Formats: sequence, C-alpha cells, structure tokens
Amino acid sequence: MPLTIHDTLHREKRVFEPRDPNRVTLYVCGPTVYDFAHIGNARPPVVFDVLVRLLRRTYGPDKVIYARNVTDVDDKINAKAAKEGTPIGEVTARYEAAYLEDMGRLNVSPPDLAPHVTDHMDAIIQQIAAILDNGCAYAAEGHVLFDVSAYENYGRLSGRNLDDMIAGARVEVAPYKKNPHDFVLWKPAKEGEPSWPSPWGEGRPGWHIECSAMIEENLGLPIDIHGGGIDLVFPHHENEIAQGVCAHGHAHGDQPHAEYSRYWMHNGFLTVDAEKMSKSIGNVLLLHDLVQNMPGEVVRWALLSAHYRQPLDWNQGLLDQSRKSLDRLYGALHRAAAVEASTDQPPADFLKAIEDDLNTPGAMAVLFGLSSEIERGMTAGDHAAVATAKGQLIASATLLGVLQANAGEWLEGDVSDDLRVEVEALLEQRAAARAAKDWSEADRIRDRLNALNVVVMDGPQGATWRLKG
Repeated sequence: MPLTIHDTLHREKRVFEPRDPNRVTLYVCGPTVYDFAHIGNARPPVVFDVLVRLLRRTYGPDKVIYARNVTDVDDKINAKAAKEGTPIGEVTARYEAAYLEDMGRLNVSPPDLAPHVTDHMDAIIQQIAAILDNGCAYAAEGHVLFDVSAYENYGRLSGRNLDDMIAGARVEVAPYKKNPHDFVLWKPAKEGEPSWPSPWGEGRPGWHIECSAMIEENLGLPIDIHGGGIDLVFPHHENEIAQGVCAHGHAHGDQPHAEYSRYWMHNGFLTVDAEKMSKSIGNVLLLHDLVQNMPGEVVRWALLSAHYRQPLDWNQGLLDQSRKSLDRLYGALHRAAAVEASTDQPPADFLKAIEDDLNTPGAMAVLFGLSSEIERGMTAGDHAAVATAKGQLIASATLLGVLQANAGEWLEGDVSDDLRVEVEALLEQRAAARAAKDWSEADRIRDRLNALNVVVMDGPQGATWRLKG
C-alpha cells in the first residue's frame, strides 16, 4: 500500500506524493544546544528516523535528503555561558556532541544535513530583507518584526483565528509592536552577547526565522515534509510558514502553505508518570542519564510503543515492558542463531502497518508474530520456515531501528566466563529438576539464579537468560 501520513495542516491522513521522487526532502526541528536533552526531546528524532528509513527503502537511499537543524544562538545558550563564564561556542559544542552521542545510543541515523544558525546569517538576513520588501514586516527601535496582519492565512496550521487571538491578548509591553502577535525577525543584541552586522544594526535573529531561512538555503522550497513536536505547531511552525511564503510574495491566496511544505507531521506530548515534565515538579528526565543505565534500544522501543501522534506516558512499567519485549525477540533470534536467514525483506503485514501513518504498535505486533513463527519452526525442525521468519524479523526490525545488537550479547551481557559456565550448569540442573517434578530443587536453583542477578526466559527450545538491569 502507498505511504499515508497525517497532515497537521489538512487534519487528515493523506497519501504521500513527493514533489520529485528522485529528491525527497524532509526537515525536522532539532536541538537547542544549551543542556542535555530530556526524554521528550528524544521522541521526534526517533519517530522521524523511522520515517526516513521507510522513505529510503521506498525511494532509494540516495533519493532522500533529511535535514535536522542545530540552534546554536539562543537566550538560554547565552545564560548558560554567562553562568559558567565560558565562551558560547564552548557551550554549544559540548552539548551538541552529547546530543549526537545520545542519538547514536538510540540508533538514530545522522541526518544528511545539520545546518547551524551561526553558519546561515547571510541567508537569514536576506530572507528578512525580502519579507520587508514585500510589505510583511517593519523595522522599529533596532528590531525587525513580522506583521501578522499582512498575512491573511496566519493561524491556518494551528487552527487559530487571528482576530480571536488579538481580542484575547494581554496588554503588550513592547511599545514598538504594531500588533500583539507580531513576532521578532531580528533583534538588537545585548552587551556581551554574540551579534552580527545587519542593515538594521548589530544583532541576532529571532527564533522562528532561522528554520525558514535554513530550509530554503539547504533544501529549496517547497519541501516535502516538515516534522517536529506538537508543541511547535504554534507559534514556531505557524510563524515559519508566514515567513517562508511572505519572503516570496505569497501573502495572499487559498493555498500559500503549499509553497513552503507539502506535508506537516507532529508527534504527541510525552508525560512522566502521568504528569507534564517540569523543573518545578522535579520530574525532568535527561536522556543522557537514561542511556547510561539501560540499553538505548529499550528507550527507543519505549518511545515507539505508542503511535507517534498519541500522548506517551513515560514510567518504569513502560521501560520494564520494553525490555521484556526486546528480550523475547532477541531470544527467538538467539535460539535460531544457527539458521541462516533466507530473505532480507519485511512481510506485507508489517509494511501495511508502518506505511499507515507510521503505525509502530501495529508493526511491533508483526515482530512478535514473526518471533512466534521462529519458535514454532525450531520446535518442528522446519528450518525453511525459520529462515524466512528470521529474515523477515531482522528486516522489519531494521526499519524500526531495533534488534541491532548481537542476540547472545544482548541476553547475556558482559559476563565472565566463570559466571556463564555456572549459569548454564544451573539451567541444566533446573531443567532436570522440572522434568522430574522436583519442585523444591527447582525452587532452590531459581533462588540461586536470582542471587546471581540472572533473569531466566523459558521458551519452546529451552531457557535463555540475561543479567538484570
């Protein structure tokens, strides 16, 4: 079936048709590098990594251009640098490196392009000048502001009515604004902050203009897909569209959005134990800490366990279940280690699920079905069936970015030879005790395995094991 995606602008699922099948373009809003990313920040790169893998399978690995920006100019960056007494570039380099390391642990493939704001000042200034020339912005007191009243489609992406927004707005404290919802394209830098020369004086860009300028500079307009978290729909993406189309004189008309991005995709919110993440509550979970204490694939599986557009509640139960799910799949691969896969293609039911607006829960269900086919084939000695199911499982999991580790190493971990010998011997004794219905002996062996921090997973072909944690 063709790929369908839910388009935020049209509020429905649409068949994906790129402008040029030989050059499919995708842009996702990336990190602001002033601190470690929290777990909510990890959901968009993981979700859109699955989309990119699927697009590359469909159109060819060299036909897809994926850009994910890096915001390295920001008030929070300035504050962090001032607090530490370190150069701003040192702060951004440190946290960008940490972000990329953490993404690697989640099996997130690097984007084709990673444009930085500081490398695109000329493009940003040129786009601001074009918006001014087209009568959709104005300069005031060292600022350049976008005039939202000049763009008649403002609010269409988010479903907000501009008149209602203005009527409900609080008193605006900035006297240089014509309208409360006008937003900054360029602002004068404060003393000690980084700044760049411009026709409007020394300063730096506003937040929104960076993405529209970098998209046009690196991908050209219109792009095929623009992605990000649902929290970016308003005002960030709404403002991006306004800038991007007004820079080219498309302030009026029924479909100016098509001149910027053909499809818009947004992932849902992530909560922690059913509460919004907040520093005041103290429940902000840093991805950097999580991946130090558990395999990145567990985190990735958890992030994909709900449909990307739905809310996802992050809790220990979710992580425990994600680990168990991966253990089951790795267990099947481990027991079929001696059988060579006979295909490198996913089955039709997996593709049907994943091409239906990235239905990852449905796709995961297919993985479990394939692991069961492996187990049944091993029990029946049907190596042909095992070879097919194993190949389909690996191919499907690769599109999801999981099952990328060695099955034996995943299950047993970094253990000494002495411990491995002891555990294998205990498992043999346990199997013999259970066969003889000597339950007291089986319980004694179980207690010994627990004391060794071992988790036992029983299957049709016998027991496999791994260390806890």
